[in-house]
Amino acid sequence: MGKETSRALFFQSKLLCFSLLYLFTSLFLALYTSLSQTKCLFRSSPFDPLLAPLFSYPSSYGEHKYAIPTLRSSCSSPVFFSDYWTVLKEIQTMRDNSSVSSSVLTYLQGEADSFGGNFSIEERVSHFNHQNNDVGIPCGFFKDFPISDSDRIAMENCKGVVVVSAIFNDHDKIRQPRGLGSKTLDHVCFYMFIDEITLQGLHYHKLISPDSREYKIGVWKIVKVSSKDLYENPAMNGVIPKYLVHRLFPNAKFSMWIDAKLQLMVDPLLVIHSLVVKEKADMAISKHPYYVHTMEEAMATARWKKWWDVDSLRRQMETYCEHGLQPWTSSKLPSTSDVPDSALILRKHGLESNLFSCLLFNELEAFNPRDQLAFAYVRDNMSPKLKLNMFDAEVFERIVVEYRHNLKRSGGSGANSTGKEGPTGGPHTKRTKRASPDLLFVNGSCCSKCQKYLLEMWGESHIEY
Repeated sequence: MGKETSRALFFQSKLLCFSLLYLFTSLFLALYTSLSQTKCLFRSSPFDPLLAPLFSYPSSYGEHKYAIPTLRSSCSSPVFFSDYWTVLKEIQTMRDNSSVSSSVLTYLQGEADSFGGNFSIEERVSHFNHQNNDVGIPCGFFKDFPISDSDRIAMENCKGVVVVSAIFNDHDKIRQPRGLGSKTLDHVCFYMFIDEITLQGLHYHKLISPDSREYKIGVWKIVKVSSKDLYENPAMNGVIPKYLVHRLFPNAKFSMWIDAKLQLMVDPLLVIHSLVVKEKADMAISKHPYYVHTMEEAMATARWKKWWDVDSLRRQMETYCEHGLQPWTSSKLPSTSDVPDSALILRKHGLESNLFSCLLFNELEAFNPRDQLAFAYVRDNMSPKLKLNMFDAEVFERIVVEYRHNLKRSGGSGANSTGKEGPTGGPHTKRTKRASPDLLFVNGSCCSKCQKYLLEMWGESHIEY
């Protein structure tokens, strides 16, 4: 009788221990999740080694002003991160053993009046179906990219992962990434491209000495670009490092583009591993939080005056409709949208992602730097196809924090004092050219060459003649 009683007590105490262990584990995970700034992200260990802040800004620079609040409090598709040390070893092995080179494409060589060569629509379309790697692809660099030789050599020596950003016309602040692992800077290069006006602002705030030959702010290696030799539109100059990263860093295996309005909150190795490597994707990019169809983005671009020449937007959309642009439908799956939020782009450098980047850059030079407008047109028409991971906007909002653009220029930068305009649409002094009479109507009839697109997007009952 005593033995049975002691055995029962033993099992009861064991059950109690398991119950307490489960309770405390659940409470710990709940507490960690509730306190975490990244509720949409789940690390295998919350104790990954993190670097302490590497740089502090003067108060006058205002690095952390004007953050845009995040409205989403829940997450329907969380991202699971592997262990930091496992990720570090795997990406290092891929870097050392990869036979994939970013030079698998052959690029057209030559000289032209513009950096991208200014190709016609017929010439650009002829390169969408790429079957022979010996055939050259137009991909910029028909003029020299004006940086120092020392910067060029350093960029060629970046052989693993590169994180790239750019500030032209002193339009944003330089923000340091957070959440970096203790060994990340040994395996990841951080490059920030700036122009002369932005450099003046950095001198004004004493972030860079005018006497210094090499510039660095925190983790960022600063590369000065002589923009007077490129495009007169600063946004178009920013497109060069954004989409031609594989040419600027020919030996890098992975890249992350991050707009300067964003602050990275998660280690780039973890992000690339989870959204590109584990998904076996060529590229990963966030879905737009509101728009699904390209035409929705085009209308918003015109409505909110994101591009000054609305008539040119109409011509661009008509060109794309004429050459096969279709509204999004389930037939485009696994791509879940035609409109990305291109402020954060993750790439595995290889034939498909490099080809996509080249083709898209050619469209941006042909029309305007609003890359969301050409995104689906290039993705859907190119061959071989790009394997794309379009993750949810709520994941994007946990990987980065978004800040408002720097609208007030630094004291040392005469950003807009000259009122200079360029043929590509300097965005500061030009008035918006309204479409006549509307973006979707030509000579009183609806939609011109995009009529079929709109009928499919909205349904016939929404079109009035």
